Amino acid sequence: MIHIQPTGKILGADVAGVDLRKPLAREDFAALLRALGDYGVLRFAGQLISAADLKQFSACFGGLHVLSAAKFYEPGLPEVTILSNIKKDGKPIGAADAGQFWHTDMAYNRTVGFVNVLVAHQVPMRDGMPLGATEFINTQAAYAGLPQAVQAQLADAVAIHDLNKSWERSRKERNSVRPPLTEAQRREYPPVPHPVFLTHPITGRKVIYVTPSYTEFIEGMAADESQRTLDFLFEHILKPEYRYVHRWTVGDVLMWDHLGTWHNAVADYGPDEHRLMQRCQVMADRIFDPAFLQNALA
Repeated sequence: MIHIQPTGKILGADVAGVDLRKPLAREDFAALLRALGDYGVLRFAGQLISAADLKQFSACFGGLHVLSAAKFYEPGLPEVTILSNIKKDGKPIGAADAGQFWHTDMAYNRTVGFVNVLVAHQVPMRDGMPLGATEFINTQAAYAGLPQAVQAQLADAVAIHDLNKSWERSRKERNSVRPPLTEAQRREYPPVPHPVFLTHPITGRKVIYVTPSYTEFIEGMAADESQRTLDFLFEHILKPEYRYVHRWTVGDVLMWDHLGTWHNAVADYGPDEHRLMQRCQVMADRIFDPAFLQNALA
């Protein structure tokens, strides 16, 4: 029987009583959906599942995304990305610079991301302490903490998000080896609009759906007003009271809700301190469908 134990912090819960190598029972799937909405970040400890099992579990929650620009994935499983700083024969085996900035995945896509699912295969350690933590922000709580005047002012506001903003930032600020997006990739991922305040499909609560990584501007505002408004929102969201940190252990499967959180991968480890993760990116192609939710949560 599935058991969900909240951390007691602004985000996070530990999940026990479910084997991720096996098909999910209907009631377990419903419990996980509710927990994602309520706690945002779910940890399944001691489940060093295979890439194929990771894909099968992740696909229960929505379609799996394959980024055309990505080149590091499990052989035969392009839905399973490798995140690592390890090199073999002088060549990287995974994407080493992924996620090291505050963002929520796939906000630049017309169909946004729903959840990430990561499996920790190697975790860097120093002096007995794990490195390479993942930080999170609770954007549902951040919305609730906004002044009511701001909630009212931006109630119907729409922001434009662009993959190229984050892509170029990584290239310039982090000395990333990734090339510029091609014209084909720019056509595949053009700038897209999303509400500044998104309604979470599971909880029905509002979330602040802008990020410093992808959000370019708010429609209908002068450029300086738009930037001031975004800067205010970013500063508010990043307040300590909305933050949560997960410190990895080998065998952790971590699943988090993109709609109600931001995340940031902490790059506090060196090239000889090895980190290896496998990841599936689940799209929000089902979770906004009322029929899917009604059936899943019935």
